[in-house]
Amino acid sequence: MPYKFPSPCAYPNCPALTRDRYCDKHKTIAGREYNQFSRHPDHNKIYGRRWRKVREAYISKHPLCETCLEAGLLIPADEVHHKRSPFDGGTHAEENLKSLCKPCHTKTRSGD
Repeated sequence: MPYKFPSPCAYPNCPALTRDRYCDKHKTIAGREYNQFSRHPDHNKIYGRRWRKVREAYISKHPLCETCLEAGLLIPADEVHHKRSPFDGGTHAEENLKSLCKPCHTKTRSGD
C-alpha cells in the first residue's frame, strides 16, 4: 500500500512535515486542547468502561442498523446512538439506545 505524502503539521505555525494530522511534538498537545475545550467536562465519566460494556452488549443483541432495517436494508451496525444524550439527562438504558451504521449515525448526529 502506498504511503501518504507528508504534509505540514496542522498545529499553528509548525513547519514540520508529517504523514498524520499533527507531528509527534504536537499530537499530545492537540489532543489535550481538544479534550479541554471541545468536549463536555463529564465526557470521560459518561463514556468510560461501563459504556463500552453496555455498547458491546447492545450491539450483540442488535447487530443490524435499526434505521436501515426499517427501510428494508440489512446493514451491519457500527455505532450505538443515545436517543437522548446523557448530557441532557439520557441514560445507558436499552430503551434509550439505537444501533446504527456509520452513515446513519452521521446523519443523526448532524441533525442534533
